[in-house]
Amino acid sequence: MESLAAVDARLHRELQSRYEALVPVLRHGTQLGGKRLRPALLLLSGAAMHADRTSKNPLTTEELATTEDHIVMATVVEMVHTATLIHDDVLDKAATRRHVPTINARWNDDTSILLGDYLFAQSFYLAATLPSTLACRLVGQAAQKVCEGELRQVLGRDWLDIDEETYLDIIRGKTAELTRVSCQIGADLSGGDESQVEAFARFGNDLGIAFQIADDFLDLWGDDDDVGKTLGTDLQQGKITLPLIRLLRHEDTTVATAALDALRLSPEDRLARVMPLLRKSDAAEYTRKVAESYRRSAIEAISGFAPSSALESLKTIADFAVDRRF
Repeated sequence: MESLAAVDARLHRELQSRYEALVPVLRHGTQLGGKRLRPALLLLSGAAMHADRTSKNPLTTEELATTEDHIVMATVVEMVHTATLIHDDVLDKAATRRHVPTINARWNDDTSILLGDYLFAQSFYLAATLPSTLACRLVGQAAQKVCEGELRQVLGRDWLDIDEETYLDIIRGKTAELTRVSCQIGADLSGGDESQVEAFARFGNDLGIAFQIADDFLDLWGDDDDVGKTLGTDLQQGKITLPLIRLLRHEDTTVATAALDALRLSPEDRLARVMPLLRKSDAAEYTRKVAESYRRSAIEAISGFAPSSALESLKTIADFAVDRRF
């Protein structure tokens, strides 16, 4: 995808410094974003919106499907996402991310926090270069909601009576908000009207929720090498995710009580006690079913747009969000 390569080039160009000591840190930071999912969602949403408008109005064929503004904002959302990952690695005391040493492991926590702050600051500066302030405001609001979601999860560690609705609300902030706003901005920059932009925003929201539920599934039932991190990390850190919420509400009270007792153990002892209980329950099947329902809802949100390769790519990403192994 040529436009995604342009985002990578812009990202590297933005993360430069005249201070030689900063260069390796900034360069390393660009390697931590991983899949470039959020820039891809912004660019594809813009291209799909453009294709829909072109199919209904031939006069729009001379407009570019991907403009410089799309590239700039795709770079911005990736910077924001990378900043949250770098801060997450400090909170999680993570040594690697997708087989790459984290900033805090290679340097230290202080460097990680400051680099995350640097990325946030640079992203908002870059967003402010667009003629309209709308995209900058949307990204600012999204960053706030991401931080709210992360704060709620940190403050809610070992919250054993958390319910599914609260869990979904937390991941709607910490994960889905940035995928939502990526799709929203992409469609808006391509001239979508209010209802069209909202449809792409709904796609991004439900995709993000499906993606996070799949992430929580993989933390328990994935493969270390595929996932790129040690399994059970969330469990050890007291993050009560959907599989555990389902287990704690098992119809057999002896299983539910055993799960409660296991989760009250020391972090290093929890996984060995919880996994056999999970295997006795329908937690894995239920978690995948909920993720699948959000995948279907995401695809339904954009089903009314004209067929295009970009639209098909968005649907493929929705499939990947649930079916992936990493």
